[in-house]
Amino acid sequence: MKLMDGLKFLMLFLAVFVVAACGNGEVDENITDDEDSTDTTLESPEEAPEDTATDVEGTITVSAAASLVDALGEITTLFNEEYPEVTVDYNFGGSGALMQQIIQGAPVDLFFSANVDHFQEVMEEGYIDEEDSVDLLTNELVLIVPTGSDSVTSFDDLENADQIAIGNPESVPAGEYSVEAFENMDIMEEIESKLIYAEDVRQVLNYVETGNADAGMVYHTDTIMSDGADVVDAAPEDAHSPIVYPLGMMNDTDDEAAQLAFFEFMQSEEAGEVFNEYGFIIQ
Repeated sequence: MKLMDGLKFLMLFLAVFVVAACGNGEVDENITDDEDSTDTTLESPEEAPEDTATDVEGTITVSAAASLVDALGEITTLFNEEYPEVTVDYNFGGSGALMQQIIQGAPVDLFFSANVDHFQEVMEEGYIDEEDSVDLLTNELVLIVPTGSDSVTSFDDLENADQIAIGNPESVPAGEYSVEAFENMDIMEEIESKLIYAEDVRQVLNYVETGNADAGMVYHTDTIMSDGADVVDAAPEDAHSPIVYPLGMMNDTDDEAAQLAFFEFMQSEEAGEVFNEYGFIIQ
């Protein structure tokens, strides 16, 4: 009897073990099936496509101070490598003249001035919002003479010059800064009759390089590429207003994406390196 009872107990134990094993197998299989189903039915949410550089296209007009000609020429080449479908048309000149053109309705997308006051006037007229502008660069005002000339070696002997070229102070910031410097250095009365006025700093540089002026006042950056003029002195910083170059996006534009791309690229490290090469100081 004890043997029979032992066999019955063993058979019952085995039966329970097999049922439990089968039950566990079904649960595991169902979990596996659910995981497989989840893996195949989950989809990544669709992301809105972002504009790339090659998607930006259009034509923009930039009114820029004449002292920016060389630097912007090189930077625009870099800009177009990233934005090949954007055409940049430049209108270079004295910042005061450019300001007047804008106020009179000239179609412009960005204004790159060499004078804060002229830029501020454009803002006050409602053409540029403050949040769409940035004070980007600074510069230095210097005294130049024709290469090899020794008649003028500093501001102290500027009275030795027969003709001194400066930008027209009514429309050229460098000319306005020059007059301020002459007055604050107490030499304006001695040299005023010798002043000849140019339409922008590039014309001042040309007058000196060609010997049509014995001396001239330009920005340091204008002399970087010059072979015909030497810098002999620099105006003290406290002798004139700060030389700041603000850049702003006009409110009225037909190519907002291209306008914004240019505005942001001018503030990039890549553009900053070029500005530094041409003598500008990044704000």
